[in-house]
Amino acid sequence: MTSVDDEKARRIAAVNACDRVLSHGKWPTMRDRLARLAARDGLDGPTDTYGDGIVAEVEQRVARLLGTEEAVWFPTGTMAQQVALRCWAGRTGNPTVALHPLAHPERHERGALSALSGLRTVHPTTARRLPDAQEIRELDEPFGTLMLELPLRDAGFVLPSWEDLTATVEAARERDAVVHFDGARLWECPPHFGRPLEEIAGLADSVYVSFYKSLGGVAGAALAAPADLAAEARAWRHRYGGLLFQQWPTVLAALDGLDRELPRLPEYVAHAKTVAAALRRSLTQAGWSRVHPEVPHTHQFQVWLGETPEVLNEAAVRQAEVTRSALFGRWSAGEAPGTSMTEVTVAASALEWDADDIAGAVDDFLGFVREVRKES
Repeated sequence: MTSVDDEKARRIAAVNACDRVLSHGKWPTMRDRLARLAARDGLDGPTDTYGDGIVAEVEQRVARLLGTEEAVWFPTGTMAQQVALRCWAGRTGNPTVALHPLAHPERHERGALSALSGLRTVHPTTARRLPDAQEIRELDEPFGTLMLELPLRDAGFVLPSWEDLTATVEAARERDAVVHFDGARLWECPPHFGRPLEEIAGLADSVYVSFYKSLGGVAGAALAAPADLAAEARAWRHRYGGLLFQQWPTVLAALDGLDRELPRLPEYVAHAKTVAAALRRSLTQAGWSRVHPEVPHTHQFQVWLGETPEVLNEAAVRQAEVTRSALFGRWSAGEAPGTSMTEVTVAASALEWDADDIAGAVDDFLGFVREVRKES
């Protein structure tokens, strides 16, 4: 029986041998990553020690980009958000956080908010979108913090309109709550809202951003906040074990992402609309299929098919191995039996694909699906 590690190694080898990769791009080696960082200017300075030097540099840069008084570097976004929500609970006197049930703390952190910080959560809506102003006003219990994930990844990287977002924030203010943005992917939101990063971040009392989800970094996050909250967040970062001796390789990768990828995100977001439309047209021959949202809000979106992930993953790898073109990444089981979902990320490698390229690759992919299905 093939192990999970063997399957992953096969998939990486197949994708890295391709001439073209639509979603996400190839998997760089450690040597590739080190060579890219080594090519940067300004490497003759001393390394950081417990958050000074280059760590302070990236904090100041994020604060300028988001228009906040300060920003605090964290080794992980999970830690950054737990600290932010814990600090706000202490200041509001209310440990209840209103957030979507598909938000990251609810889906991917093993109950950390309650286990580590004694916080509890309530859900203004279960719809596959962020809560609107009416739902915030009608929530039947008080809450100290409203957390909004921009975009809401597990619902399909979806965003509200600017008008709806501002109304939702205002509704929270009417209830004397503070607003925190889970902005792990905030970097790609300006094209949808038609507003700069500083104006978007300015709606919230605090914002978390990631350096690896959209910017191609190694890891790391920042919490952008008022100076007094930033000072408290640094104290809690130390208590949580997040004040590391040296972090310069991770911080260098974050700065590299801000330099290289951040300026290109609007181009990726625009091309994602072309990619999604081509996939939607081409996949009609597959039977039941969905591209969600039909017009992507960012440079990422979901594709759903009425087939098992085992068949689709094997077909995807075979396509990469045989045609040297990788169309889709990994598929996972959908919410209904016999369905699967994959996330498509349109980045630099996707820019060379036009609608005809995608149509041809979809034909090839569906041919491999039929081949694998016959063998099952």
